[in-house]
Amino acid sequence: MRALVLTGPGRAEVQEVEPPSAGPGQVVVDVERAGVCGTDMELFTGAMSYLRTGRSRYPLRPGHEWCGRVTELGAGVDPSWLGRRVIGDTMLGCGSCDRCRAGRHHVCPGVAELGISRGAAGALAERLAVPVTALHPLPDTVDETSGALVEPGGNALRAVRAAGLEAGERLLVLGTGTIGLLAALFARAGGADVHLMGRAEPDLGLATDLGFRHTWTRETLPGLPWHAVIDATNAAAMPALALDLAEPARRVVYIGLAGTPSTLDTRDLVLKDVTAVGVLGGSAGLAGAIDAYAGGSVDARPLVAATVGLDGTADVLAGRRPPGAGPGPKIHIDPRQ
Repeated sequence: MRALVLTGPGRAEVQEVEPPSAGPGQVVVDVERAGVCGTDMELFTGAMSYLRTGRSRYPLRPGHEWCGRVTELGAGVDPSWLGRRVIGDTMLGCGSCDRCRAGRHHVCPGVAELGISRGAAGALAERLAVPVTALHPLPDTVDETSGALVEPGGNALRAVRAAGLEAGERLLVLGTGTIGLLAALFARAGGADVHLMGRAEPDLGLATDLGFRHTWTRETLPGLPWHAVIDATNAAAMPALALDLAEPARRVVYIGLAGTPSTLDTRDLVLKDVTAVGVLGGSAGLAGAIDAYAGGSVDARPLVAATVGLDGTADVLAGRRPPGAGPGPKIHIDPRQ
C-alpha cells in the first residue's frame, strides 16, 4: 500500500510499504480522510522534542487525525465492527497499569501515540491497524470531513470542559488556529460568551465568518473580566498573559505548546487563587465531539481549507498551501486520491 514516510528532517516521500494485518484485538481500517496537524509538521521539520528524547525516530509514518472504514478483524474482535465507519484514539495505553485501569490511558507510562511516538504507524496511508479498544463508531450524520476533525475536536472540548464555565460566562480564547477555533465553537455551543484574540486583524477573518462577534488583537483587547482563559497558542509569552488576564479564583487552561520554554510567576497563580489546567490529548472528549458534530451544535467543517491526495502531503508539511485553499487553518488528506 501507499503511505507517507518521514525519512529525516525536511524529508518526506510516499512509499510502497507492507500493508498492515490485524493482530489479536486489532482491526484494519481503510483510511478515508486524515488531517495534517502541527505535530506532524514538527515531526517533519525535526523540531519535535520527542525526536531528541528518542520517543520518536525516523523513519516515521505520521497521521493521527483520521476516519475510515473497518475492513479486517483480528482474533477476538466482535464481528459487528466489520464495515463500520470509525475514528480512533491517538493515545494507545498498555491497558493494564494503574493509570489505564483508572481511565487515564493517555498518560500511561508506556503510551504509544498513533503516528507520533514509539513506532505506532499513522494514518497518512491507505490502511491503518489500530486496537479495537481505541475505536469510536461514527454515525451517518458525521461525514468524512467532520470525522477527521473529531480528534482535534476532542482536545478542544476537553479544554472547554476544563474551563469550568457556566452558561453566559465570558471565555477568552488565545489563538485562532484549529484548536482555538474549535474551542470557541464548543464553548459557544455550551452557552458561553466567547471572545477570541489573534495575532493580527487578518487572523480574525475566519472567526468573524464563523459568527463570533468579539474578536480582538492584543492592542484592541478590552479590559473585561475573563471568567476563564484558554491558551491555544504556540507562543512562549502567552501562558503568563493568560494568567494575567484571568479573573481571580477562576481558571486558565493550557493546551498550546511553545517551541521554547514558557515562564510564568507562580506567585501570581497563588495570589490570584487561579486554577491552571493542562490538557494533553483528546481521549476523554472524542465521544462528546462526535455527538456535537452529529447533532449539529458544532460544525467544524469550515476550518478545512482544502483536501488533497497523499502525493500532496509533503508540500503541506513544508508549509505550502494548496492552490485554491480557503481561509481555514486545516488541510486534509484523502489517501484514496
